[in-house]
Amino acid sequence: MTPASRSTPPFDLFDLHVLRASRLTPSMIRVVFGGADLSRMESAGRDQRIKLFLPAPGQQAPQVPDNSDGNWYPAWQALNPATRGIMRTYTIRDLRTAPTAELTVDFAVHGDSGPASRWALRARPGDRVSVLGPVVEENAAYDFRPPPDTDWVLLTADGSALPAVAAILEHLPHSLPVHAWIEGAPQPLTPNRPHTTITWLPPTTSPVEALRESTLPEGLPYAWVAGESSTVKAIRRHLVTARSMDRNRVKFSGYWRKGTSEDTLMTNAEAA
Repeated sequence: MTPASRSTPPFDLFDLHVLRASRLTPSMIRVVFGGADLSRMESAGRDQRIKLFLPAPGQQAPQVPDNSDGNWYPAWQALNPATRGIMRTYTIRDLRTAPTAELTVDFAVHGDSGPASRWALRARPGDRVSVLGPVVEENAAYDFRPPPDTDWVLLTADGSALPAVAAILEHLPHSLPVHAWIEGAPQPLTPNRPHTTITWLPPTTSPVEALRESTLPEGLPYAWVAGESSTVKAIRRHLVTARSMDRNRVKFSGYWRKGTSEDTLMTNAEAA
């Protein structure tokens, strides 16, 4: 594929449709999308974020902003909130551009309490969505970037970040030790990794408590922490202060905030 030029916006809008949907666990649904120009999407990241636009109630396809100049967000803000596409942030679980282009996204579902969960529970082949995704491999919407001198990797996540954890584990060298603490019900993750230890945490045990009680390996670590915002901050604080990790080797991402919907977060950002 011909590399994008310097003037090409790093992200573009893709009109996609559901190819198939399946339930992985009681709380996770996998949706595979296809589209005429999906083969243009590129990513070098394993926790690659995308913006998913779902149809507003009564619509067959989402109303999306103009992105001809790469400045889609102000255009999205200018759209009528009652009719514009419902925007949510997700992580690419898998992206294949050949022989058939397919984009896989795993949805953590929690009943009808949110528009994305409601949509995923009812997703059927042919359902239309739009996605703002990368068209260059190197872009600003992924964070997992372990330095070359990394001796071992630490991962902590909840269900919202589980797709990213799965993608990370699939692509790390098998010889690189990984220690992961994950909140939620256990599910199969990347077999045949001889140096990987995964601890599944019940709802009664916080990852901060689990880390405090754990013995960590020697050597230079790289930590990737994702999930609920306040929990993520507490873990980072523990790693940097109590564990004396170099803060530059600890990447943390708040995927959601307890008691606050993504709609509220976006509304507050627009009002700021």
